Amino acid sequence: MSTETAKKPSVLFVCVHNAGRSQMAAAFLTTLSKGGVEVRSAGSQPADKVNPAAVEAMAELGIDMSAEIPKVLTTEAVKESDVVITMGCGDECPYFPGKRYEDWVLEDPAGQGVDAVRPIRDEIKTRIQGLIESLIPATK
Repeated sequence: MSTETAKKPSVLFVCVHNAGRSQMAAAFLTTLSKGGVEVRSAGSQPADKVNPAAVEAMAELGIDMSAEIPKVLTTEAVKESDVVITMGCGDECPYFPGKRYEDWVLEDPAGQGVDAVRPIRDEIKTRIQGLIESLIPATK
């Protein structure tokens, strides 16, 4: 057995409030990668709590986000991540050369009910499945 262990890829999801999109993306990546990816999420202006409609929409799929708390975006979180995925935070995200950056244009679920959040949730899940395929080679 090799003494050198491959480092897990790490992903940081960033949106303004870290209350909806980035929390759902982090929850999906944690669940769907089965621990194969180190996951972080943060906001440039974090909200007081996670969007209840986002929590409800994820609970419908068996993913519990009720204990999550919005976190402030730090330079360290960006430095420590291999992939940085922004969701509407614009130029407020620090940039470091050598990182993979993606900007996912998604509707903001803030202030919307669960019916409006479901399609955003489903779009995020589809994108996360593609992200996992790009980060973790399929073992067949």
